[in-house]
Amino acid sequence: MKTDTIFYSLFQAFPSIFFELINNSPSEADVYEFTSREVKQLAFRLDGLFLPTTKDAKKPFYIVEVQFQPDDDLYYRLFAELFLYLRQYKTLHPWQAVIIYPSRNIEREQNLQFGEILLLERVTRIYLDELGESSLGVGVVKLVIETEKAAPALARRLIAQANQQLTDAKIKRDLINLIETIIVYKLPKKTREEIEAMLGLSELKQTRVYQEALEEGKAEGKAEGKQEGKAEATRNFTLKLLRTGMNLQQIAEFTELSLAQIQALQKEIQES
Repeated sequence: MKTDTIFYSLFQAFPSIFFELINNSPSEADVYEFTSREVKQLAFRLDGLFLPTTKDAKKPFYIVEVQFQPDDDLYYRLFAELFLYLRQYKTLHPWQAVIIYPSRNIEREQNLQFGEILLLERVTRIYLDELGESSLGVGVVKLVIETEKAAPALARRLIAQANQQLTDAKIKRDLINLIETIIVYKLPKKTREEIEAMLGLSELKQTRVYQEALEEGKAEGKAEGKQEGKAEATRNFTLKLLRTGMNLQQIAEFTELSLAQIQALQKEIQES
C-alpha cells in the first residue's frame, strides 16, 4: 500500500485534516496551499509542503514527511532538503517540520546528529497508533494503519459519520471515495463490487445527493475546459481527481479518458 500517496492525496483534498493532526484549528487550512517544490541544486522535489497564502510572517510553512518503513537516512535527507530549500527560496515564513509515523518503533532518531533538533518546537512527530479518534479527519488517517480485519468496520463508521456531519455533497462524496480507496489498497484481492457491498456504498451511490455531486464534478471539468482548452482542462481535472484518491473507474466515467490514459497520469503524479 502506497501510504505516502494516500496521505498526500488526503492532504491535497482535505488540508484541514493536517492541521487537526498537529492540534491546530482546521480553519488554518484556509490560508495554506498544499503543494510540492523542486530544489534545483540536487534536482529533488519536496512533495509535502503547506505554504501560507497570506503575507502574515507569523504563519509558518510546513514540510511534511510520511514514513511507514524504518529509514536510517530519513533525518539526514529531511533536514538537508529543508535547509537547501531555505537557501534557494529564502522564504519569510518560519519553518515547521512534521513527520508522520505509524508507530514509534519505525522511527530512527539518529540522536548523535539530530537529537537537539528533534526536541525543537519546530519539529512535530506524530505516531498514528497513539492518536484517539477525536474527529472524522483523524479517523480517516487512522484507517490507513488499521488491520485488514478491522478496517472495514472502521470504514463503515467513518462513512456513517461523513453522512451525518458533512453538509457539502461534493466534500462528502470525495471523502467517502477516499475511504473506499484506502480499503481497496488494504484489500487488493477484493473486487470493487465486493468492497462497495462491504461498506454499504452500493445504495449510497444511487442516491440523488450523490448523483448530484457527480454531476457537479463533471460540470467543473466542463467549465475548466472552456477556459483552458478541452485537452488541457481534462488533464488537469483528472490530476485533481487522482489526488483525491478517487478510483480509476469513476475517473474514467467523469472524464471519458481510457483507463490507460488515467494510469499514465497516475504514474506521472507518483514519479513527480
